Amino acid sequence: MEENISETRHVTSKIAHSSEISKVPLEHFDAQLNENPQKCEISTKSFRDITSLISHTGTHMKEKPFACDMCSKAFRRSDVLKTHLRIHTKEKPYVCEVCSQAFTQSGNLRSHLLTHSKKKHYGCNVCGKAFTLGSNFKRHFIIHTKEKPHICEVCSKAFAHGSTLKSHLLTHSKEKPHACELCSKTFARSGDLKYHLLTHSKEKPHTCEICSKAFNQRGHLLAHLRVHTKEKPYSCDVCSKAFSDNHTFKRHLIIHS
Repeated sequence: MEENISETRHVTSKIAHSSEISKVPLEHFDAQLNENPQKCEISTKSFRDITSLISHTGTHMKEKPFACDMCSKAFRRSDVLKTHLRIHTKEKPYVCEVCSQAFTQSGNLRSHLLTHSKKKHYGCNVCGKAFTLGSNFKRHFIIHTKEKPHICEVCSKAFAHGSTLKSHLLTHSKEKPHACELCSKTFARSGDLKYHLLTHSKEKPHTCEICSKAFNQRGHLLAHLRVHTKEKPYSCDVCSKAFSDNHTFKRHLIIHS
C-alpha cells in the first residue's frame, strides 16, 4: 500500500514538473529525460512524464472512431476532433491579451505569448544566437547540422524543415485552394490570402505616432514601426538575411525552396 502511495506521489510530482518545462532551458530536458525516462514498450521511445507516454501510446492504435462530418478525416481521440473542427468553423477561442491575435489551440497561444517576452532561454552553443521558443531553437540548429530530412517525393529535393517542403509541393500541384470571397482570386497559401484581403478593407484605425501613417491591422502598424526603429527580428536560418516583418520573411523563404 505504501509502495503504491509513494509511486502515485512520484508520478504526480513528475506531471506537476512537466507543466514547468516551458520555463526550463533546452539542455535541462535531456538531463531530465536521461534521469527518469518513461519508455514506450512498443516503440521504445522515451518520455519525460506519464501523461506524455499515455498520449503517445494512442499513436499505436489503428482504430480512429472519431470522424469529422465535414471532411471525413478521422481521429483516435474526441478532443483532437474537437480541435480539428475549428479549421472548418474558423473558431479561435484563445486570444492574446497583448496583440489580440487569436488561436485555435491553447498551446499555440502559449507559444505565441513567448514572442512578447524579451527573455531568450534557448541559446545555441555553436553560434551563441538565442531564442524565446525551443521550437525556433531546434529549427535554427539544423543550420549547423546541415540535416535535410524532409524529401520531396516528386523531384527528390531535400529540405531542412517540413513547412518548407509543404510550400515547395505547391510548385508541383499548382493548386490554389484558398479563394477570396470578394473577388474570387485564389492563392496557394492561406497567409497570402490573408494578406490579399487587406486590399479590400478601407478602414485604417491603427496610426503611427511618429509619421501618422495609418494601417488596417495592428500587426502591420507594429511591423511599420520597425522602419523607424531599424529592428529586424526575423532572420533567415539559411542565409542569415534579416527582415522587419514576418510576411516579407516568409516570402523570402520561398527562394530557398
